[in-house]
Amino acid sequence: MIRFLATRLAQAAVVLLLVSVLVFVLLHLLPGGPARAILGVQATPQAIAHFNHQQGYDRSLPQQYLMYLGRLCSGDLGESYKLNQSVASLLAERLPKTALLAGLSLALATVLAVPLGILQAVRRGKAADYVLTGAAFLAYATPVFFLGLILILVFSQQLQLFPAEAPQADTIGGILADLPGLVLPVVTTALGIIAAFSRYTRSAVLDNLSEEYVRTARAKGQSHARIMARHVLRNALIPLVTLLGLYLPTLFSGTLVVESTFNYPGMGLLFWNAAQGSDFPVLLGVTLVVGVATVLGSLFTDIAYAALDPRIRSVP
Repeated sequence: MIRFLATRLAQAAVVLLLVSVLVFVLLHLLPGGPARAILGVQATPQAIAHFNHQQGYDRSLPQQYLMYLGRLCSGDLGESYKLNQSVASLLAERLPKTALLAGLSLALATVLAVPLGILQAVRRGKAADYVLTGAAFLAYATPVFFLGLILILVFSQQLQLFPAEAPQADTIGGILADLPGLVLPVVTTALGIIAAFSRYTRSAVLDNLSEEYVRTARAKGQSHARIMARHVLRNALIPLVTLLGLYLPTLFSGTLVVESTFNYPGMGLLFWNAAQGSDFPVLLGVTLVVGVATVLGSLFTDIAYAALDPRIRSVP
C-alpha cells in the first residue's frame, strides 16, 4: 500500500507541475501578451515596457516560469486589475462557498442516486425501471441553466416555496442560516449528477448480480437483502467512488452556470464576471485552482479505489 501511495503521489506531483506549465503558457497566449491584455489596448509602449519589467516579462521564458512557480508556491496568483484585489484573496473568499454548494449537491446526489440505481437494477425491465430511466435521461440531457429556470418558475414564481436568489451572505455560517435559499441551487446542481450516478449504480449492480459469488450465496440460502448488502453493494460502489473524484471538473462547470443563474457568490460567479470583464488574472487563477482540484480528486479516487479493492494496490 505504501508503494502504491508513493507512486500515485509522485504522479500527482508531476501532473500538478504540468498544470502550472499549462497555465503559464495560457498567460503568454493572451491577445497582445500579458501586458497588453491586462493594461488594455490604450496602453502606451512606455507603460507596457514598465509593466513587463516590473513583472519580469522582459526576461527569458525559463526565468519567467521559475519566477511564476515561486510566486505560486508563496500563494501569489496575481492581481485582479478590475477588482483591485489579489486573486488569492478573491479565491479564498469564494472557494469555500463553491465547495459548500458542490459538497451539498454531491451528498444529495449520492444519497438519492444509490438507492435509485439499486431499485432500477432489482426491478429491471419493469415499470419502475422504465420510469426512472426515462427521468434520468431527461435530467441528464437538459441543460443546467434550463433546469434552474424551470425550478425558479415553478417553485419560486408560482408556488413561492423558495427564493429565486441564492443566499448573499459573506460567510459560510450566513449562507447556511438561509437554508431555503440554498434549496434551488443545490437541487439544480444535483439533478444531473443523480441521473449519471443512478445509471452507473444500476449498471454496476446488474453486473455484480450475474457474478458467480452471488449465485453461490443464493445456493447457500442467504436472503436477497443479505446478498445485496454484504456482497453486491460493496463491489457495485467501486465505480461510483471513481466517479466521485473524476466528476470534479463537470461539477465545477455545473456550479458555474448555477451560480450565475441564482446569483450565488461563489467561484463560478467570480469566473463568469471575470470572463465578461476580461479579467485574465482571475480567469487563470480559477483555472489553476480547478486543475489542482481535479488532480487531487483523481488522487483521492485512486486511494479510495485501492482501499475498496486490494487488487488495485498491485497495479503499477
